[in-house]
Amino acid sequence: MTPRRPPPATAPPRVRRHLTVRGAVQGVGFRPFVYTLAEEHGLTGWVTNDADGVHTEVEGPGADVDAFTDAIGTRTPPLALVESVEHRAVPLTHDDGGFTIRPSASASGPGRTLIPPDTATCDACLAELADPADRRYRHPFITCTHCGPRFTVVTGLPYDRPLTTMAGFPLCADCAREYADPADRRFHAQPIACPRCGPRLSLRRGPDDPGMLRDAEALDEARRLLADGAVLAVKGIGGYHLACDAGDPVAVRTLRKRKNRGDKPFAVLADSLGTAESLAHVDDAERALLTGARKPIVLLRRRTSGSGDVASGVAPGSPDLGVMLPYTPLHRLLLGLPGDPPGPPVLVMTSGNRSGEPIVTDDAEALTRLAGLADAWLGHDRPIHVPCDDSVARICAGAELPVRRSRGYAPLPLALPLPVVPALAVGGDLKNTFCAADDRYAWLSAHVGDTDDLATLTAFERATGHLTGLTAVAPRLLVADRHPGYRSTQWARRTAEARGIPLRQVQHHHAHVASTMAEHGLDGASPVIGVAFDGTGYGDDGAVWGGEILIADYDGFERFAHLRYVPLPGGDAAVRNPYRMALSHLRASGVPWSDALPCAAIAPPGERRLLERQLERGLHCVPTSSMGRLFDAVSSLAGVCHRVEYEAEAAMRLENAALTGADEGRGGDDGREPAYRFILGAEPDGPAAPLTADPRPVLAAAAADVLAGAPATAVARRFHRAVTVLVREVCAAARQRTGIATVALTGGVFCNALLTEGCCTGLEADGFTVLRHRKVPPSDGGLALGQLIVAARTKE
Repeated sequence: MTPRRPPPATAPPRVRRHLTVRGAVQGVGFRPFVYTLAEEHGLTGWVTNDADGVHTEVEGPGADVDAFTDAIGTRTPPLALVESVEHRAVPLTHDDGGFTIRPSASASGPGRTLIPPDTATCDACLAELADPADRRYRHPFITCTHCGPRFTVVTGLPYDRPLTTMAGFPLCADCAREYADPADRRFHAQPIACPRCGPRLSLRRGPDDPGMLRDAEALDEARRLLADGAVLAVKGIGGYHLACDAGDPVAVRTLRKRKNRGDKPFAVLADSLGTAESLAHVDDAERALLTGARKPIVLLRRRTSGSGDVASGVAPGSPDLGVMLPYTPLHRLLLGLPGDPPGPPVLVMTSGNRSGEPIVTDDAEALTRLAGLADAWLGHDRPIHVPCDDSVARICAGAELPVRRSRGYAPLPLALPLPVVPALAVGGDLKNTFCAADDRYAWLSAHVGDTDDLATLTAFERATGHLTGLTAVAPRLLVADRHPGYRSTQWARRTAEARGIPLRQVQHHHAHVASTMAEHGLDGASPVIGVAFDGTGYGDDGAVWGGEILIADYDGFERFAHLRYVPLPGGDAAVRNPYRMALSHLRASGVPWSDALPCAAIAPPGERRLLERQLERGLHCVPTSSMGRLFDAVSSLAGVCHRVEYEAEAAMRLENAALTGADEGRGGDDGREPAYRFILGAEPDGPAAPLTADPRPVLAAAAADVLAGAPATAVARRFHRAVTVLVREVCAAARQRTGIATVALTGGVFCNALLTEGCCTGLEADGFTVLRHRKVPPSDGGLALGQLIVAARTKE
């Protein structure tokens, strides 16, 4: 046994230190963590919250105070995100009253405490939920310091119960005791409650339902309705969902028809990881994403054998299935606890809204806006302060690729490589998110949606106020896209004029490339080769861009190469009807519109004649270099998709076709010469003009294959291979001219996992450093971050 050291002859000198911790440090158990840490080191003092962060003073031997200071930013609670720790010496007080937790200070004055995102129910709470001996057994709102709603319930700072939507639920004696006990898992967990003092469930069959059910009866009836094939409106953390039994083809078809969903895939909620694995192939990275604290919808490759738990109408024609696991206690109860009567193990769980509208959050609105969609409403009386849709992600080349960044992610900050002035960037019109930033941090909003109606614009405006208020960003600059017709740009222009602050506009594809650079921490001192492929972006020459290779930094860009222009006949009509884009490309390629080609056969004869005259005369035919529209064209040419009911449907179906079949020996992924190949050449304007990637040989070869009877799967795979080879060739040419060896892949087309993986593999084999999105979506959902870093950065 090691003998104890004798005490020193004199006590070590005492010091007192004040520390300010900033970041996501409220509502995450940070004060009890500080309390426990101080007790561990034998220190006296106090800790409190205010709008600026967590403040603490500790006093004791210098070595112990140093150890406390080192640990406070590293040994943090699970949901905490420490941005900075500042400390300074203060005079000794020689207090001997131990360590205390003081009430939160006033919210007056500027501050930047970061509110954590809504987080999935933790294992400890799930265990209590299923424990008949626990007082929160079957409590649909069980939560603690480590889980539950945060972002969607907070109304102001500091983050205390009176400034959340739980303010109207006074704590019972038992909950108050837990709330006040630093040793308890629920110490200062603002949304906590129990069946005695918390929110209550209710089930209605309409606005005037006289027989509204409550609590356990409401839940039992909801489960029965789902099992009987009903469509249920279910109030979640960030808004309403529409739910039905995913294994009931009639219920799925009913929901699809009522929501005017077309064939757009539904996401599903599985009752367990085992059930998810029976539906789809799940690797280790996907398993970690499914079961982690964020629990997004994860796009998984479906099992070809199928499962009776999911009807074919859930995701028709798609080899992928969007799967999530229960992330709220109510979801868990809807799917059933051990001993419950059998019910559906998988539910369709889709956003509670009508097509094109924002997700419904208000209870009274839900009864009217979802009327005709739902058979019954399972709600509760805890208000939702700000809407937050489910996040969507996939694993691409072994790493997470965000498709929609929302619940579980927003409003976590993104570190910026350069300081910026306080600014608000409004993003684009599709898949809108906006971005508030100041100094070296940016906060990307939750998913807002497509800003094509007044309700979405109203939700957008309210959300900007909420996020800038929480982050204490008072914008001195607004940033928007250059497209004059974007509603987001028009809002920014009106707002800038009303506030008397500048508005700066950033070219769409430059913003995409800058977004990739910013999330990878590049300071812009060295440019990158930006491959920006999407459907639509307003070009500097007035054309519709979308197949762009830029030499870019934050200061500007050079258009190094782009797809050869073709007419976009009828604008949005060509987007909705890919066969129009296919016929435009075929005409530009000199390929006759043979009735043996699916895209020609599907076009009504009268429309074909009008389209031919339109293309001859150039009427309503804006030129486009869009890679997204080229994917649409090939999708229709191959007979995969001729009309779309949701954005990027034709391109997604083409990717799915490419994944379904082999290449049949005509230029696969094994290094052989590709069956289809773009011609890369110079513009006629001179050596300084951009290179053009001419797709005419690709269209001619694909049309020949279709006429020869090649399956759509082979055409689709050969086309993907051709685009991958094009990217490698253009990047090699750019490196030869500029010496740049870093490539950024961005734009909505790079949500295509097959293309992204092929480009990454090929470019890395060619010696390039490849930057691809890991924190923000490659689509317009990440556009605002790029807008902001281009327009708002300051020179250090």
